[in-house]
Amino acid sequence: MMHIQTHTDDEALWQQVLRRESGDFLYAVTTMGVYCRPGCPSPRPLRRNVRFYATPAQAEEAGFRACRRCDPKGERAALARAVVEDACASIGRAAVIPSLETLAARSGYSRFHFLRMFRDHTGLTPRSYAEGVRARRLHAALAEGARVVDAVADAGYGSESRVYEKTGALLGMTPGAARRGGQGETIRTAFADCPFGRLLVGATDQGVCFIGFAEPDDALMGDFRRRFPHARVVADDTGLAASVRAVLDFLEEPAEALDLPLDLRGTAFQLRVWQTLCRIPPGETRTYAQLAEMVGNPRAIRAVARSCATNPVSLAVPCHRIVGSNGDLTGYRWGVPRKKALLERERAAAGTAD
Repeated sequence: MMHIQTHTDDEALWQQVLRRESGDFLYAVTTMGVYCRPGCPSPRPLRRNVRFYATPAQAEEAGFRACRRCDPKGERAALARAVVEDACASIGRAAVIPSLETLAARSGYSRFHFLRMFRDHTGLTPRSYAEGVRARRLHAALAEGARVVDAVADAGYGSESRVYEKTGALLGMTPGAARRGGQGETIRTAFADCPFGRLLVGATDQGVCFIGFAEPDDALMGDFRRRFPHARVVADDTGLAASVRAVLDFLEEPAEALDLPLDLRGTAFQLRVWQTLCRIPPGETRTYAQLAEMVGNPRAIRAVARSCATNPVSLAVPCHRIVGSNGDLTGYRWGVPRKKALLERERAAAGTAD
């Protein structure tokens, strides 16, 4: 039950195997008795020993077993995902940050193996993930009006001084401002017309913190407020005129990166992904797997995708330059048609139009 019947198509699949490109097929090695994903890191077999199949069921019906390295059936990945989800739940329930030894013992794996699984699925170390949980716990308590000293203690911090040392990383504002629902922070906003419809830009004193477009004003403002629910919002068309103009100029002729002062707030991993996205030249694309490699964590593809999806400053952080493994334009917060148009404009401006 071969996946492809013609020699020409077989050769095309074989070239994908040689390049270790992902694809919707499997290849089996007759001398080894196993079947693999085309991107399997195992040494390449001889061409005469390779057969192609569409599904694991077809390969197994022909007498082959699943490769343990690339896990073509996803069984090991599902088990690892369950282990990591259990660890995350354990961290979320704990009053203090569990040690790596405790989490590894709970999982039944060695410290090294557990740490690798956790990083592959979350893009973070257990410690970094736990710090994020603790920070969110602190923010929620303060937003509900708890006293700073009580919120700090309940969130698991040893003292107020440790929180005040890292207020920007933890809250983006002082604990007192967070306790007042973010009233101590002001974000200025400005609307404008752009080639894709309406545009909304938001900025703090540190820089632009939100860029949204291609939706009605109410929808854009709703997205903005979901991201900054406690901030004081002030319309400031005049004060943000230069930032808005820079965005409009970029949309009209995106030959160079959109250069704006930014106020980005996220985990250390998210910030690393967003900074890496800015290194992709206009008009060029990378896959999620390639972006994960650029970030320095090739296995954190899902975490990289989530970071792209939560990017608050589209265009300035160009997540539209990320495509699927086969080159297809995958989901984009502001619509795939806009993603296609943005890339076409960039390629035309760079003189690399297809």
